[in-house]
Amino acid sequence: MIDIKTLNGTAASPFAFGTMQFGGTADETASAEMFDASRAAGINHFDTAYLYTEGRSETILGALVKPLRDELIIATKVAYDEQGDPTKLQTDFDVSRKRLGMECVDILYLHRHVGKDLPRAIEWMAEQQSQGTLRYIGLSNFAAWQVMDAVGLAKSHGTRIDIIQPMYNLVKRQAEVEILPMCMDQGITCAPYSPLGGGLLTGKYGQGASGRIATDTRYNQRYSLAYMHETAAALSALAHEQNIHPATLAAAWVAHHSFAPVPLLSARSVQQLQPSLDAITFEMDDALYQKIAALSPTPPPATDRWEERV
Repeated sequence: MIDIKTLNGTAASPFAFGTMQFGGTADETASAEMFDASRAAGINHFDTAYLYTEGRSETILGALVKPLRDELIIATKVAYDEQGDPTKLQTDFDVSRKRLGMECVDILYLHRHVGKDLPRAIEWMAEQQSQGTLRYIGLSNFAAWQVMDAVGLAKSHGTRIDIIQPMYNLVKRQAEVEILPMCMDQGITCAPYSPLGGGLLTGKYGQGASGRIATDTRYNQRYSLAYMHETAAALSALAHEQNIHPATLAAAWVAHHSFAPVPLLSARSVQQLQPSLDAITFEMDDALYQKIAALSPTPPPATDRWEERV
C-alpha cells in the first residue's frame, strides 16, 4: 500500500471517518462531538466531498481541523456529476478548498467515473498535484478496470493513483473479486465506505428502528435482497453471543481483511458512532473473521475456472 501520511509525517490511521452527515442529520454540535471522539480514538484521516450537504460538510470539517491541520489527512471529492471537464473540476475544487479553508488538501478523489473525460481529468489532477493543491490522487466508485485505466494515465503524467474508495461490507462483497486484489498488486490504499451497510448491519432494522434504508429509496434498493437482511439478523445473533455490538463486529470484519482496507466510519451522533469506534481496539481473530464471513455469500472469483483457484 502507498504510505499515506499527514503533513507532519504521521502515518494514516487504520480507520478513517466520513463526514457525509455533517451539516445534515448531524448539526454543528453533533459534528464536533463526533470529530472529537474520532480523534480521541486515534483517527487522523477525515473524508468529505464537494457534494455533501450542499457544502456544509466541508465548511464544518474545515473549521474543526484548522487548529490541527498538519496532524490530519483531509480528503474531499469532485465530479459526482460525472463531469470531468478540467474547467468544471477546477471551479468545484476551488470552492471545496475555500470551504475547507485550505490551499492544499491531502487527498482529492474523482467521486465517480467521468467517462471519456478521464484522460483530461487525470491530467488536471496531475497538474494540481505538481502545483501543490493536492497531495494524493484518489478514485471513488470506480470498477477495477476503470482504476487500471486511470493508473496508466497517471503514469503517463509521472504520477500514480494512491487511494480508492469502493463500497464494501459483509453484504456487499464484490470488492473481494478484483478491487482488493488489484489494490494489493498495485500498491493502492483501499478506504471502503459503508462498512455497516447503510446501518443494516447494526441490527437496528430488525428491531423496527428507522434510518436511511427505510427513508432513502437508493439505500432501500441497495439493501433490498432477502439474504442481506438474513445476514444482518445472523450477525446480530452472533454479536449477542459475543456480548458486543453488531456494528463493532461489522466494522472490525472489514478492517481484518488480509489486504488491510481502511474502513470509513460514519454516524449522525457520537452515541451512534461509538460502537464503530470500538472496532478500532477490538481484537478480531481469524476464526471469528471466518465465522462472520460465512454469514453471507462469498462472491465467485473473477475466472470461471473456480475449481482451480488456490
